[in-house]
Amino acid sequence: MKKIVFSVILAAAALSSGSAFSQAPDQADEIIRGRYQAILADCAACHTAPGAKPLSGGLPLETPFGQLIPPNITPDKATGIGNWTEQDFHRAMKTGIGHDGKRLYPAMPYPAYTKMSDEDIGNLWSYLRTVEPVFNPVESNQLPFPFNIRLSMLGWNTINFEARAFEPDPSKSPEWNRGAYIVQGPGHCGTCHSPKTFLGADKTDEALQGASLQGWYAPNITGNPHIGIGSWSEDEIVQYLKTGANAHTIASGPMAEAIQASTSLMTDEDLKAIATYLKSTEGGPTEKPQPLAASDPHMAAGAAIYHDTCSACHGGDGKGARQLFPALAGSSIVQQPSAETLARLVLNGSQAVATPEARTTPSMPSLGWRLSDQQVADVLTYVRNSWGNAAPPVQASDIASQR
Repeated sequence: MKKIVFSVILAAAALSSGSAFSQAPDQADEIIRGRYQAILADCAACHTAPGAKPLSGGLPLETPFGQLIPPNITPDKATGIGNWTEQDFHRAMKTGIGHDGKRLYPAMPYPAYTKMSDEDIGNLWSYLRTVEPVFNPVESNQLPFPFNIRLSMLGWNTINFEARAFEPDPSKSPEWNRGAYIVQGPGHCGTCHSPKTFLGADKTDEALQGASLQGWYAPNITGNPHIGIGSWSEDEIVQYLKTGANAHTIASGPMAEAIQASTSLMTDEDLKAIATYLKSTEGGPTEKPQPLAASDPHMAAGAAIYHDTCSACHGGDGKGARQLFPALAGSSIVQQPSAETLARLVLNGSQAVATPEARTTPSMPSLGWRLSDQQVADVLTYVRNSWGNAAPPVQASDIASQR
């Protein structure tokens, strides 16, 4: 709220000073709406490094093709977007072509932002103009040859990108369409949660069905009842996005960051719309595979490790403790095709996210220092195939690669 009030003061000062803002009597309202667009688009997640000034860039982003550094998007004229015009910004958001014709990489999710309305993009621009200018030179393109050649994006866009605004479905409710707009557009959920082609584009026919991301696995978030969130109620989805936890799971990694900087600050109406839309989507196998037999040697070894190491928090029955230790039994997160996230949590531990609605941040300790690769693989195999769960076994080589 303090930031919103500050934005209003800035706008009022600009109006009184006779600046360019004086040409727009409703500039303060545009700024407030634009700040909310920045929340929906989760701009801070990529463009604000830990401890740095807001939106000043510099936070490394690992991609399958190399490292990119999100740029400074404050209105600093030397190192930010202070010399951009609104038309430059609109073109970047809609087409991936920035100031001076420089082509952007789709790590900046313009394939999703292209669905945003002109009004929302205009409001976002108005807000960004009020952010504190920060001098912070950033060399964004640190990709190796030949990926560092920006002209290659011309071919990439020809194959993988179509600039097109969101089209509402007249057969669906306004709430559903609002959720679809946020998920497909500013929220750019598919950028993390959709599988990618070998060129790094979203597989649109497998939208939101899960993908590897910087050593994590962004899970299936379709309405799939087995590995998606089909078994979650709409209220549970809203609770997760608002607080970072519900009866099924606790957010970690990049999703924890997204919840803290974005979804926890969204309106309840928008969270409900997102839940309505996600519950309606489909994707992935709906039938469970057969679980490994309890007599399997890796299951037996994993059971012993789980009893000694995990059961005190997650329970002998895998049901956990609501809001503190996530349930493992029947968990779609546990049963994802990839165990990357689970391996990372066991090896490195995790700290839950603090949000305005849930300030307690329970944590999981690192176990990698005392469990071997094979032991971690065995306990995860056990968890993924117990209490009604069923998922592929985990190999020691999978754990070694995570280390």
